[in-house]
Amino acid sequence: MIELRKIRKAMEKTLDPKRYEHTLGVEYTAAALAMRYGGNIQKAQLAGLLHDCAKCMSGDKMIAICEKNHAEISDVERRNPSLLHAKAGSYLAKTEYKVDDRDVICAIWNHTTGRPGMSLLEKIVFVADYIEPGRNKAQNLNMIRQLAFKDLDAAVCQILEDTLCYLEERGGEIDPMTRETLEYYSKDRKQAAGRE
Repeated sequence: MIELRKIRKAMEKTLDPKRYEHTLGVEYTAAALAMRYGGNIQKAQLAGLLHDCAKCMSGDKMIAICEKNHAEISDVERRNPSLLHAKAGSYLAKTEYKVDDRDVICAIWNHTTGRPGMSLLEKIVFVADYIEPGRNKAQNLNMIRQLAFKDLDAAVCQILEDTLCYLEERGGEIDPMTRETLEYYSKDRKQAAGRE
């Protein structure tokens, strides 16, 4: 396993101070959620540390990384290149930080929009990014923090609902994957409730 201490030092040099503090918060929260749900704690820490490794890059550089690696770039992402930090970050994790674990790479790739059928690690990083201790402005944050340790899928749904609501209210562009992910997890939860 990659030495986490080295990754922490690299992130401290690469990210601005506020982003670095956020990254440590996500690492910590991802580890706590992994403990709660029986996930791999080291993988959760690694994905948490690297989830925003491309965040402080320019939009042009993120586009170039994605194009070089033949990653599909949507119209929304071209207009808002900062949305590409997850995709670009997953490539950096592989090339710069020598991460070869597919689940960790996918957790980095999907940490902003989620995706239908996420692995446990993907859900953990997605939720940890939203609820880490340094966050303080999101709607329903205290409720989601409690929910995250009771029902991870319900926390995923609530985060997606609140994110869509926030973007719609502000007139922000919405990545279609965010809606797809919400539809998938909402349907999945309704089916589970129907079986009870």
